[in-house]
Amino acid sequence: MNQVRIVTDSTADIPAELRESLGIELVPLKVHFGMETYRDQIDLETAEFFEKLVASPELPTTSQPSPVEFLETFKRLTDASDDPVVSIHLSSGMSGTYQSAQLAKTMLDEGADVTVIDSKSASYGFGMLVVAAAKAARSGQSKEQIIALVERMRREMKLYFLVDTLEFLQKGGRIGKAAALVGSLLNIKPILSISDAGIVYSVDKVRGQKKAMTRIIELLKHDLSERPIDIAIAYAESIDNAKPLHDLMQEHFTVESARYTRIGAVIGTHTGPGVVAVFACPQQVSG
Repeated sequence: MNQVRIVTDSTADIPAELRESLGIELVPLKVHFGMETYRDQIDLETAEFFEKLVASPELPTTSQPSPVEFLETFKRLTDASDDPVVSIHLSSGMSGTYQSAQLAKTMLDEGADVTVIDSKSASYGFGMLVVAAAKAARSGQSKEQIIALVERMRREMKLYFLVDTLEFLQKGGRIGKAAALVGSLLNIKPILSISDAGIVYSVDKVRGQKKAMTRIIELLKHDLSERPIDIAIAYAESIDNAKPLHDLMQEHFTVESARYTRIGAVIGTHTGPGVVAVFACPQQVSG
């Protein structure tokens, strides 16, 4: 049986050493600071990105990979063997990345076995799906089994982002200046999630970081059954910002596996450097 090959894009925020150890192929988005362009996770590391973000008077812009970039990756994999390819990407509600991959698929030679999946999620919310898919591929599972696994995890995944400041939401046009000013004065911490349609929305607003983390635990208790869960805690600048949330998750849930990861440039552009996120999924074969 051929081994399924897994492809994703840089917004999955999978730690580089984990991605490389599992043989996950990466197609990067691009980040533009004025006239300077960087390939996310390749030319621009996460720490460097947040340094530039804080220093920049204007938000950077981001752009999806072109169909040609996806085509090059798909052709390299399918020309080398008959292995099926499963390509999992950032929500189509946030980016044209999924559409670029789909278009590239139509440009392949007949017989090339490529499946493109819209994760309807972002950051390690689908990075966890990609990692699970890669582990399943390594264990010899079929394309159909891997697709079923990804779809099941996508339905069961729960995630919340805690934004430290309203500044970057305001710069990106998601809230007005008056709302950002009042929110900052009152120490308001927005809690964000992603809808079933794959779009970011505001779940709640809480005063103070500690209360906001407690509210996230309440939300997850409502979301999740008593099954053991796998979690990832993501942070932007400092892991110290993420440790309290990690500790609360360990205290209130049966956590079978946990890891830290970094919020990448695309999500970080809109949330800013103080963002913390939790991704939780009932245990399957994710890691």
